[in-house]
Amino acid sequence: MNYPAAQQQTVLDLLFSPTKGAGMTIYRIRIGSGGQGDSILPTSPGSPTSTPKYVWDGNDKGQVWVAQKAMTYGVKTFYADAWSAPGFMKTNGVETNGGLLCGVSGASCASGDWRQAYANMIVQYIKYYQQSNVTITHVGFLNEPEYSPTYSSMSSSGTQAADFIKVLYPTIQAAGLSTQITCCDSEGWNNQITMTAQLKSAGVESMLGVITSHAYSSQVGATINTTRPVWQTEYADLSGALLPNNWYSNGGTGEGMTWAGYIYNGVVNSNLSAYLYWIGAEPGNTNSALVLTSGTTTTASKRLWAFAQWGRYVRPGAVRLGTTGSTSTVKFSAFRNTDGSFSVQVLNTGASAASVNVAGIPGATSVEAWVSSQSVDIGTMTTTLSNGVASGSVPAHAMVTFVFSTDGTVPPPSSSSSSSSSSASTTTTTSVPTTTTTTATSTPTECVSQKWGQCGGQGWTGCTLCAAGSTCQAQNQCESNGNRSLLRIGGSHIPGTTRLFAMSVRGITSSRCHVLLQNPIFARSLLDS
Repeated sequence: MNYPAAQQQTVLDLLFSPTKGAGMTIYRIRIGSGGQGDSILPTSPGSPTSTPKYVWDGNDKGQVWVAQKAMTYGVKTFYADAWSAPGFMKTNGVETNGGLLCGVSGASCASGDWRQAYANMIVQYIKYYQQSNVTITHVGFLNEPEYSPTYSSMSSSGTQAADFIKVLYPTIQAAGLSTQITCCDSEGWNNQITMTAQLKSAGVESMLGVITSHAYSSQVGATINTTRPVWQTEYADLSGALLPNNWYSNGGTGEGMTWAGYIYNGVVNSNLSAYLYWIGAEPGNTNSALVLTSGTTTTASKRLWAFAQWGRYVRPGAVRLGTTGSTSTVKFSAFRNTDGSFSVQVLNTGASAASVNVAGIPGATSVEAWVSSQSVDIGTMTTTLSNGVASGSVPAHAMVTFVFSTDGTVPPPSSSSSSSSSSASTTTTTSVPTTTTTTATSTPTECVSQKWGQCGGQGWTGCTLCAAGSTCQAQNQCESNGNRSLLRIGGSHIPGTTRLFAMSVRGITSSRCHVLLQNPIFARSLLDS
């Protein structure tokens, strides 16, 4: 990060601080595959079985330094991803322009099968980070494998990826590492659906920790059929005009409100456990970065504050809860954090302010509301709490998060047990002239146990029976709020640039909308434990 010290601190605060910035919780690191100064294996050892000559400078283009800084903000999830194997391991002989890994199905090379050598290189890379006290928790070996650009890239189908996973998985295990394998960072969601089906057919799903996809060629959509958690690991407005101060103007791709909606859709409708943005900080005149720099001037884009709405108030290990009351222009989501607090997100895409009531939070003792809009980056909003119901007016084209403190009536999620909220009767009134009342007549018993953090039931394999009088839903944990950070130095989706990358996250005037939390089932995620 080639900025003066004060500017470095500002950028880091904006990306990782849960009080000054977005509170992102993942750092995505690029595993280099080029020559000297990029890869830890810059030259071929001569054959797949020859002794490799690894090179490590302890810096890795500044990525080690950023990882260590991120740790000071509490970041614990580090995702290292290789965009390609070194060129001498591939069918095309170069690290660019696609090409297949020698040894996977359909890729026979005169030099031999390089799968084990590639797996060994990845494990060695993880060990080098260990030397700097950085634990790589997740590792990937592909980046947009259906795309063959003139920068680091490697082609693969899901079946071919499985051929390598069958080698990488036991290599990681033999090294005594707990690092989870991800796959496949497809360029678009639709292709990742296809690749995931191929991975399952090849029998490697159980070897994976996370299914990963980007959202360029196709947006996050239908849930992916997998038992693994799913992350959206890269997306940004790569070509929009520089308009960093637009929270909402006309619904453009680079606007803050647009990104608040992307995250909501991914977490709530597509069962994402993580949502990563592409470029964290960079100079330039495009609308790609969350943080823009010009000389020593640093500007936080409105997109950053959309991620902050999720990153600050839905923390790692939170449980996503069911809600009612959404309309065509007012959308709700709700989470229970491990500290016992609840957060309820409200997105108002309408042209008028929406009067909102939030009900059903067990043991609520106080509430704060935080708003992001065209006029406010992120700031407090007036709200009241009366008889357990929080009320407030959500501005047009704005996002508000209600954060509830409670009396501890409902214990926070734990890794060994599950519990539910106390019985409650709530009334939901929307702009439609109807009223719905739901009464929780009993409390679910310990019915669920969860293996990993995933929103909304994706991949649920646990108990499907509930206590009498309740409705059982797989209320899986949302890892790090569905908004994980990605931050890296060097390389680019656009060749020839160097930048700092970070990922990680309605109504009608006078209408009233309640959030109904119906018998939420809490299950502690083990992914971040």
